[in-house]
Amino acid sequence: MKAGIGDTMKAFMDEDFLLNSEPARRLYHERAEGKPIIDFHSHLPPRAMAEDSRYSGLTEVWLGGDHYKWRAMRSNGVSESQVTGDAAPEEKFLAWARTVPRLIGNPLYHWTHLELKRYFGIGEVLNEASAPAIRKTADAALASPGFSTRGLVSRMNVVALCTTDDPADDLAYHKSYAAGRKDGDCVMVPTFRPDKAMACEDQVAWNAWVARLETASGVKVHGWDGLEAALSKRHLAFHEAGCRLSDHALERPIFEASREEELEAIVSHLRGGTAVSPLEADRLKTAILALSGRLDAERGWTMQLHVGAIRNLNSRMFAKLGPDTGYDAIADGMAAKPLAAFLDFLDREGKLPKTILYTLNPAWNEILATIMGCFQDGSVAGKIQFGTAWWFNDQIDGMLRQMNCLASMSLFSRFVGMLTDSRSFLSFPRHEYTRRLFCDLIGGWVARGEAPADYALLGDMVEDISWRNAARYFGIPGVKLG
Repeated sequence: MKAGIGDTMKAFMDEDFLLNSEPARRLYHERAEGKPIIDFHSHLPPRAMAEDSRYSGLTEVWLGGDHYKWRAMRSNGVSESQVTGDAAPEEKFLAWARTVPRLIGNPLYHWTHLELKRYFGIGEVLNEASAPAIRKTADAALASPGFSTRGLVSRMNVVALCTTDDPADDLAYHKSYAAGRKDGDCVMVPTFRPDKAMACEDQVAWNAWVARLETASGVKVHGWDGLEAALSKRHLAFHEAGCRLSDHALERPIFEASREEELEAIVSHLRGGTAVSPLEADRLKTAILALSGRLDAERGWTMQLHVGAIRNLNSRMFAKLGPDTGYDAIADGMAAKPLAAFLDFLDREGKLPKTILYTLNPAWNEILATIMGCFQDGSVAGKIQFGTAWWFNDQIDGMLRQMNCLASMSLFSRFVGMLTDSRSFLSFPRHEYTRRLFCDLIGGWVARGEAPADYALLGDMVEDISWRNAARYFGIPGVKLG
């Protein structure tokens, strides 16, 4: 029986999942459901799209590289051999299936069942008993036509996909995909992420990366002039490959101004194998961020600042598995002054690009949302954005806190919406999850008399947040609006 407003209990994840009022249901089903997806920040491998990879089964496509699931499995007492180790695929899947019932209250519980429904038509709850049949059904689907990487993307109506790419990358897979892309296929473009240029605390690793940058750019790096020229040349190459966003991961916002000769000395010392001080490191990082911001502004790109992640806290497991394996957390510290100073620095030069501010620390929500309002200049609607709830905040409470904060402090109607930030090609139902939440938020305003029951106005707002704002804001080549 379909649940109604007066019912005391709803069916688990039915068609009106998360939609708690009639206005919310109407807005979602009439204006959000099935709309195109522009996934403007992901960690998906471009090679898989270029080669249209196929998957050996659900274990590979679902559990491989997904540190969200890995953290949950470890918390459930699953041995590392069944998480990232050499256990058989069926063993790993069963370990995940045993973990899922323990996840009630965690967004992974919802994402898991949305993904089973949307990709494979499986409505059964995943647990140890149901696991063999579910895995058999999904594995059979993955072996059939239409379930390659591009098929999975097409099923979710993904029209644009932005990967995350190092300036030293040759972008060969992007070029290969673009050369073979047909009209109507998903657009895939790179994102310029110079984090390794800023990771100068380890001069040995930094110099190894600079050697790769020299090869990619054809520019020798002896001092700041060379580093600036090499990064600028790669920025242009990314632009020619369709890139329209840069991305920067910062444990904390930084701003340390420096003179040209100071930067020249810092880079020269690093190239000579000399360690730099924390102050010198912050000066170089600020200069690289400012360079990227200026180039972004000149080419009409968007700069993304992801702040508040402290990474690789478990040194033993970092040594064993490397980064992005589930050992990161939320950082604290001062955010407001350095962030505002950096934005102000670019603004004074007339070089502040479209910018999205993301925080992993929800205590900084209002900080980012209010700083954002200080740098809107009327040139672009929603020029400075308060980005969607990110990573550990990517759950019902975290997303609603971000949405309510944005609505209270700025213009929710100009929000560019959701992204997956994912390494899995089964993650696109997260867009549906978010759309249901903001339809419920807006519908709740109507149900309580806080907004008019103007479904033309609110429906346009819903479609804008779902995808049209992003299409207009980013201007990704090949993405058509309407």
